[in-house]
Amino acid sequence: MPRSFSRDLRERLLRARLAGVPAAEIERTTGVSARSIRRWVQRAAAGQSLAPGSPPGGTRRIGSADEDALRAQVAAHPDATLAEHRDRWATATGTVPVSLATMCRALGRLGLSLKKRA
Repeated sequence: MPRSFSRDLRERLLRARLAGVPAAEIERTTGVSARSIRRWVQRAAAGQSLAPGSPPGGTRRIGSADEDALRAQVAAHPDATLAEHRDRWATATGTVPVSLATMCRALGRLGLSLKKRA
């Protein structure tokens, strides 16, 4: 997912647009879409903040602080299935069990595959 443009950049581009620079030219030189610039102009006119919003979604159930523990679990049980890793994780951490998709994404972020080799 792409990152948000900083508030500073938004303000500079907004000043350029209000100074008469066409949105198409700003788009060509900076790569920021003309639609985004129009939206920022509308926000500024309405008195709203130009600060980027918070990213969608909630916090990770298996965060970066837990990565070492998850690596150790996979190293200790390399032949376990995804469901077995999920159950072991819930037992080891004492938390509510996570979904299979959450466990799969966490392992993917760590570069760990459950693919079995012959």
